[in-house]
Amino acid sequence: MRPSPASPTAPSPSRWATELYGLLPLPQLGEGQERQPVSDLPAYCGPENAMTEAEQDLLPSGRRRISSLEMLDIAKQFPGVLANDHVYFDVRSGEVHALLGENGAGKSTLMRILYGLYQPSSGQIKLNGQPVEIRRPSDSIRLGIGMIHQHFMLVPSLTVAENVALGLPSSQGPLTDLRKVSRRILELAELYGLQVDPDVPVWQLAVGEQQRVEIVKALYRGAALLILDEPTAVLTPQEVDELFITLRKMAREGHALVFISHKLHEVLDISDRITVLRDGRVVGSKPTADTSKAELARMMVGRELAAPGERTAGGAGSVRLDLQGISALSDRGTVALRGVDLQVRAGEILGLAGVSGNGQRELAEVITGLRPATGGQVLLGGEDLTGATPGQIMDRGLAYIPEERNRDGMIRDFTVSENLILREHGKQPYARAGFLSFRAIERICAELVRSFNVKTPSLETPMKNLSGGNVQKVILARELSRRPEVLIAAQPARGLDIGAAEYVHQRLLEQRNAGTATLLISEDLDEILALSDRIAVIYEGQIMGEVSRESATAEQLGLLMAGVGAEGKARGARS
Repeated sequence: MRPSPASPTAPSPSRWATELYGLLPLPQLGEGQERQPVSDLPAYCGPENAMTEAEQDLLPSGRRRISSLEMLDIAKQFPGVLANDHVYFDVRSGEVHALLGENGAGKSTLMRILYGLYQPSSGQIKLNGQPVEIRRPSDSIRLGIGMIHQHFMLVPSLTVAENVALGLPSSQGPLTDLRKVSRRILELAELYGLQVDPDVPVWQLAVGEQQRVEIVKALYRGAALLILDEPTAVLTPQEVDELFITLRKMAREGHALVFISHKLHEVLDISDRITVLRDGRVVGSKPTADTSKAELARMMVGRELAAPGERTAGGAGSVRLDLQGISALSDRGTVALRGVDLQVRAGEILGLAGVSGNGQRELAEVITGLRPATGGQVLLGGEDLTGATPGQIMDRGLAYIPEERNRDGMIRDFTVSENLILREHGKQPYARAGFLSFRAIERICAELVRSFNVKTPSLETPMKNLSGGNVQKVILARELSRRPEVLIAAQPARGLDIGAAEYVHQRLLEQRNAGTATLLISEDLDEILALSDRIAVIYEGQIMGEVSRESATAEQLGLLMAGVGAEGKARGARS
């Protein structure tokens, strides 16, 4: 950056910059001045104000820019799988380049190669036009490449400063100079508009605040190019807006950003270019201004997506699921649910929105009999089933699509047919007089596989060999074939590609139209808004409010998800 006109002589080098990176210092600004992006600075003609080429290349953090990074003809072969098939991908200083693709398309593999977690089978990486070798993450960090993972890499019991300093050499040998680290954190926070307190333990921070810590941690290590893997997955709409303000500022200042997401509207909002991968290959790369949601979805799945299922008219029927004052403890013995009251009627989908960890999992487990309630009642069809076993509750007409499908929804080493009959294997038509009826099992399971479009080599294929989307289809087939009166669907499309998620959503709407009372628990606000007739929001184990589908807005729901009620005041912290 250029010296201040009020102080044309550049200051002496910053100790931090020279010690850690050997970089040129940040120039000091005059009173009332704001730092400008390099691209916005006017030209100078006097020798005393002339900028050197090195100064023009500096980011606000003091790191040199990465003008361009190219991944040329990258291939990555795993046993039996070509994850990346001669991929070209590039990103330039000052832009946000989005990377789209279904699960298994090769996005994560490509970025793990760039970050040094994988080695390519063939191909080359060039940084500012020069070939580089990245054999480990420390190589990428040294080159100015940082990565923010979907699941934050922070130690909850440590402070922000301790997390940032973790793994870095200290100027005091075996001792960590936290005062120096804190000063640099505050400097970076001010430069990039990130509100971060270095002395606060991470466990006390909200999810959005933790993400800011991850960004500061990457900048502290000198990131000029930042990879963001599904960065909005656990954020409220307001936190997403704040993140995008930061990312746009970083791009204007000269950072190169790679944005990985499955949310098409966010990609269209934040990116400058979009590259789509399918089956390990690049199927297209376009300026964001020249494409659309429909085109991107078609590129991702290779076909036109079906229109959303229609909703039948007529309104909701009688109350099928009635939760009255439900309270429960978490696995750690802390209060997870605090007097939850909800009603779900026949022929409707009640969406339960909330940021992860606010009691959603505990509520689903109380309803299904997997967790005891410490207070309140669970009424199913007017019958009090509080404290009943899972088997008794299922026999009363409840079906459950669990949040953790691989852990709670199936048995990995069992076959497809064995998983399909798990709920009813001891009853007709699967069994007679205590013996399994194998012909009936084969006939019914084959029909379920066909009608639910499960892609499997055979009914005898172990479930662990199926993709996530096909595992979810098996669970749907098992649960929905029982014609339930009440359906609990917890994160039903999490981790699924766009085609599989589309199928799951169509099935949920079909159940609604058939009269099933559905409680949809999801952290994906787009999913909630697309499917729900009514929407309730949970925060710290309490229902913050309930709105109709027609009147709900993302801003309104986001405030409720952050604990701000209709009166505009934040709900108190947990006791």
